Amino acid sequence: MLSSLTIQNVILIDKLTLDGDAGLLALTGETGAGKSILLDALGLALGARADAGLVRHGEEQATVTACFEPTAGHPVYALLKDKAIDAKGSIILRRTVSKDGRSKAFINDSPVSVQLLGEAGELLVEIHGQFETQGLLDPATHLDTLDGYAGLAGDTAVTRAAWKLWRQAKDALDRAMTDIEAARLQEEYLKYTVAELEKLDPQPGEEEVLAEKRQLLLNREKMSDAFGAATSIIESEDGLQQLMSRLQGTLEKLSAKAGTTVAPLIDSLARARNEIDDIAWQIEKLKNGGERGADKLEDVEERYFALKEIAKKHRTTADGLVTVYEELAQKLRLITHQEDTLAELQRAVTDAKQKFMAAAEKTSLKRQKAAQKLAKAVNAELPDLKLDKANFAVDCLRGTAEDSWNADGFDRVQFLVSTNPNTPAGPIHKIASGGELSRFMLALKVILAETGSIPTLIFDEVDSGIGGATADAVGERLQRLARKYQVLVVTHSPQVAARAAHHWHVAKTDQAKAGQTKTGQKSTVITRITPLTAVKERQEEIARMLSGAEITKEARAQAAKLLENHVAAA
Repeated sequence: MLSSLTIQNVILIDKLTLDGDAGLLALTGETGAGKSILLDALGLALGARADAGLVRHGEEQATVTACFEPTAGHPVYALLKDKAIDAKGSIILRRTVSKDGRSKAFINDSPVSVQLLGEAGELLVEIHGQFETQGLLDPATHLDTLDGYAGLAGDTAVTRAAWKLWRQAKDALDRAMTDIEAARLQEEYLKYTVAELEKLDPQPGEEEVLAEKRQLLLNREKMSDAFGAATSIIESEDGLQQLMSRLQGTLEKLSAKAGTTVAPLIDSLARARNEIDDIAWQIEKLKNGGERGADKLEDVEERYFALKEIAKKHRTTADGLVTVYEELAQKLRLITHQEDTLAELQRAVTDAKQKFMAAAEKTSLKRQKAAQKLAKAVNAELPDLKLDKANFAVDCLRGTAEDSWNADGFDRVQFLVSTNPNTPAGPIHKIASGGELSRFMLALKVILAETGSIPTLIFDEVDSGIGGATADAVGERLQRLARKYQVLVVTHSPQVAARAAHHWHVAKTDQAKAGQTKTGQKSTVITRITPLTAVKERQEEIARMLSGAEITKEARAQAAKLLENHVAAA
């Protein structure tokens, strides 16, 4: 709901802060006092078109800040999260307009586009007045409204899921047909290329292995010299093997004289000689190429450069040739097995279409019944609202052509009205006049009270041209709506105002009389909006609405009676 509204330098309002509350809030005042300014200011915060004329004379800019407290899980949080705007509790919409007409928009102090401000505003407030085309007056919302009234969330979810699968199946078939046609045009190329890649048979990681082999083979000559030097150290006349042989002879001579004390030394030397012999063998093996001894440099380079060349041809890496082969082979298979492939994809399309049609048919039948029920319920509300000659209808038109279907199913929904008997019905926003329109919307909202997600409703001119019992019926329905929504009504009707839980009074005030004019400054008129919290204050305002400028005792008594009857029920 709207928890507070701050307006600064908007036309006749210098600075004003109002605290909103749940329930029905009536905004009253004499004609021309500035009630429309409040709606214009709020509209600015909700993303309405900015106009330099809204800036108070002599000021640099106008600012309007509207603070909302949506319930947990409200759609506005998902919208802002998608736009990376932090929003977990309060939602604060702010708009500034400079005297040159330029405006800036903010949500929770983050700069945003006016479009996003408007999108958020439409989720938080719905205004019903003579010139408003949002909410239920927008035909684009009628199908979702009917579905919400009928409780079709589960059915529409199934229908949309079936539609998505059908579209995916159609897209897969279309892509296959396009690929087959393209493949036919390059069939010879595909055959040649696939055969070439099959012959080459590239393996993942092969380029890296070949590069390593090639480098080792290129370095073999330099390495051979080093291995030769190592072999010489071991096997030459003064090498390790000869020295160890001499050492063994010496130890054996000592053994003859020292007995068993030298035997362990001879055993250790034998083991050391075995190790040296093994090292000599390993060096010889590495010198001859080790495990790669069979590789020839020319063979490795031929394979290595062949991979590089064909990879360059296909604008990929050697490792990427495996993927290239699979893609080209798949295209070739499409040609050779096209009938089977297309038949399988066509079966998938047919099956998905049938499932969509079954889901859409079920949803459509429920919509048709709900449309009749909704129209009947709304029409039952109209006589009490002085719309007894009007008729409300829900046009649920079923599309028969496949190209008219969409994710919502077969149906196009539009709310139609006729305001006089025997006159053709037309779109609600084009047929009804200002006051009628607000009352039609009131009747609709009363019936749809349990299905809406917009927490704050504003009605302007809802009591235009009516009074007495009809005005009381309007007030009763607004009061009923206020049990679920926060409802703000701009009204001239004492019957409506008396039913409000909260009451704001709008009046023009001369700054000089208010004691706010500085010395030497000309007096100007400002608009003041005052919450009427005391019963006496409300009684006096309702009495004024009943009798005019001169308030009579009878008017005060009647006002007291209205408040006595309705405040308790508010």
